[in-house]
Amino acid sequence: MTLSNVIQGIWVFSAVALTVLVLLHSPKGDGIGAIGGQAQLFSSTKSAEKTLNQVTWALTVIFLGLSVVLSAGWLPK
Repeated sequence: MTLSNVIQGIWVFSAVALTVLVLLHSPKGDGIGAIGGQAQLFSSTKSAEKTLNQVTWALTVIFLGLSVVLSAGWLPK
């Protein structure tokens, strides 16, 4: 398993996770609170939204950063 394969695996995981997290966001501000028991993992809906936003932004940065690295060909093959 090469470094390029590992980076591609992380890139694919971040793409799938980012898609799922974006779908969890609600346009009305309900967000994760509208999904039944999921909101009980957090102390309040507001902290759930804050956590969801932070994780979404982190995955966005990872996905875009790895997209640049993979497309630029900076990794050895």
